[in-house]
Amino acid sequence: MARRSAPEVNAGSMADIAFLLLIFFLVTTTIEVDSGIASKLPPPLEDVDPPPIKVKNLFQVVVNSENRLLVEDADMDISKLTEAAVKFLDNGGGTDPRNACSYCRGDKDPESSDNPKKAIISLVNDRQTSYKMYLAVTNELIRAYAILRDRESKRLYNETYESMMNRLNNWPATETDTPEYEELEDRIDKVMDLFPRNLSEAEPQKR
Repeated sequence: MARRSAPEVNAGSMADIAFLLLIFFLVTTTIEVDSGIASKLPPPLEDVDPPPIKVKNLFQVVVNSENRLLVEDADMDISKLTEAAVKFLDNGGGTDPRNACSYCRGDKDPESSDNPKKAIISLVNDRQTSYKMYLAVTNELIRAYAILRDRESKRLYNETYESMMNRLNNWPATETDTPEYEELEDRIDKVMDLFPRNLSEAEPQKR
């Protein structure tokens, strides 16, 4: 008795179906993209008492549970936050030679910050603050530092701080041991030292 041959499976059709399903899922699937602000975390703190901070060197920014922005205990529209932060950081109110700021262009108000190195911006959010509002406020404060760093970078090197950072980030990995690269790093470090980002984020407040 002759053996019956096994039926053949049309693998070509199955491959076509699998390909169509793959295309379908690629088109219809939504891939979420995380949003946020790139920030380098500071090194771990040593177990030492923090130095005392003068009240005038502290710029208090609070976002409450209703997403209201309070700056120095007063309501403020977020569109004015960057300008207010720049005014505080660039004040240069120090009268003592050790605290004086020769490059500051602010009002030199004795009741405001002595110099950018001592000026601290304190950001406090409520646990009910929306993430969107948190990002918006943080972005405005970071922009204040960027404006001042750009100004000093142009004064010293005729190039914005942003431009120097872009050049550093796009520098060929095989040429990072060159004098030009080291010079660029030194310039960036000097500008950052003039306006260090002393942005303190406290633990969110409970309701």
